[in-house]
Amino acid sequence: MTDFARRIIGAAKLDVAIYEEVEADPRATGQAMGVVLLASIAAAIGSAGVGEGGAGTIIIGGIGALGGWVIWAFMTYVIGTRLLPEPQTEADTAQLMRTLGFAQAPGLARVFVAAPLVGPLILVVVSLWMLVAMVIAVRQALDYRSTWRAVAVCVVGWIIAIAIPAILIVATGGPRPDL
Repeated sequence: MTDFARRIIGAAKLDVAIYEEVEADPRATGQAMGVVLLASIAAAIGSAGVGEGGAGTIIIGGIGALGGWVIWAFMTYVIGTRLLPEPQTEADTAQLMRTLGFAQAPGLARVFVAAPLVGPLILVVVSLWMLVAMVIAVRQALDYRSTWRAVAVCVVGWIIAIAIPAILIVATGGPRPDL
């Protein structure tokens, strides 16, 4: 088994040691990017996006996933190191990019979301699984002792991620169907 596959499986199993390993390994940034892209492709396939939009859907989805990953890592860095740090917190954006990239490993299972009858259940389970992985990734990258602080960082980040587009929509008068 390759090192990449071992890390993906370990991250999906929520193995804390894997998150510590990728946090400390600058060479794992490319692997983390690979996980983000693979999870994006799995989501496109699972949502039947490939059939509707073809390769363009996968390419645009992949670019969006990579952009979202970088923004989320930076936002998590700011929240975790400036707003909610613990005394021992020490991290950089690259460490968060690596751990948060691998936290998307459970997202590979989104390829099964198109399964008849169980697809919606699979989506819920995988989404919760990814959330738990993200909390572990944040806790490890920010050297938190408290899992609850990592949860708080994720919640604050999620609120900001929802609030910014909402504010922009309100400020610009909302979407206009006539355009």
